[in-house]
Amino acid sequence: MEEINIRMPPAPAPLFSEDRTSTAACSKRSLDMEHNGQAPIVHAQDVNPSRFSTFTSSLRPRTSLVRKLIAEVISTFILVFMGCGAAMVNVISNGKVTPVGISLSFGLVVTIMIYAVGHVSGAHMNPAVTLAFAVAKHFSWSQVPLYIAAQCSGAFTASFLLRWILHPAASEGATLPAGSDFQSFLIEIVITFILMFVIAAVATDTRACGELAGIAIGSAVALNALMAGPISGASMNPARSLGPAIASGNYSSIWVYLVGPIIGSVMGMLAYNCIRLPDKQMQCTCDKAPKSFHR
Repeated sequence: MEEINIRMPPAPAPLFSEDRTSTAACSKRSLDMEHNGQAPIVHAQDVNPSRFSTFTSSLRPRTSLVRKLIAEVISTFILVFMGCGAAMVNVISNGKVTPVGISLSFGLVVTIMIYAVGHVSGAHMNPAVTLAFAVAKHFSWSQVPLYIAAQCSGAFTASFLLRWILHPAASEGATLPAGSDFQSFLIEIVITFILMFVIAAVATDTRACGELAGIAIGSAVALNALMAGPISGASMNPARSLGPAIASGNYSSIWVYLVGPIIGSVMGMLAYNCIRLPDKQMQCTCDKAPKSFHR
C-alpha cells in the first residue's frame, strides 16, 4: 500500500499552472490505485500560517467573555444610534419619521440585534434586563458590572456620535417626561414589566418557541413605545436614557429612567417565574403541547 503525502495550506489559494499539473497527476494516480484495489493513505502536512493570517488571528478576542462584552457594546451602540437617531431626524425633518416610525425603529433594531448577537452575548442591550436575569439566577452576578459597563459604553458612543452629526435636535434623543415625573415613573415601571415578562417567557422557558424570540421582544418594544412614547418617552432602558442625557447635558428627571425600568424588569421576571410550570409538569405536558412551540 503506497503512501501519498499532500501539503495542505491553511487557507485556499489559487492554483498556478505547476500546481494544477501536479494535482492532476496525483488525482489520476489515486484513481488508478483504487481500481487496482489499493486505497492510498493520505497524510496531511500542515503548513506554517502566513504573516497575514497570524496578524488577523491576533486581533481576535481570546476569551468568550471579551467577545460577549464586545457584542454588547456594538448591539447597544446600534440600538441607541438607530432609535435615538430616528427621534432626532423626526425633529429635523419636521415630523416626517412620525411617532409610529420612531416606535418601529426601536422595535426593529431590537429584533435585528437579537438575531445578530443573541447567540453570542444574549443581546441584553439593557442594564435592567441584565439585572433581572441575575436576580432570577439566569445570569452570573460576577458578569453584571461588566455587561452594564459595556452597554453604557455603547450608548455613550452612539449618543455623542449623534450629537456630532445631528446636533442640535430633540435634546440629542434624550427621554423627557411630558407630564409629571411620577406619572412617567409609573409608566416606565409598567412598560418595562411587560417587556421583561415577554423576555422571560421566550428566553428562559424551553417550551417557548425560541426562533421567534426576536420578533416577540421587538414587537413588545414597539408596542410599548407606541403607547407610552408621547408620555414618558418609553425608555425601558437606563443606558438608552443615560447616554443621550450625558451627551446633551440634560439630566432632568433622569432618576425616572434609571429606577423605573429596573423595578419593572425585576417585577416582570419574578411574575413569569410565578406562573412557570415546574420541571416535572413540563415533562408531562411537553408531548401534549403544539409542536410549533417546541425548540
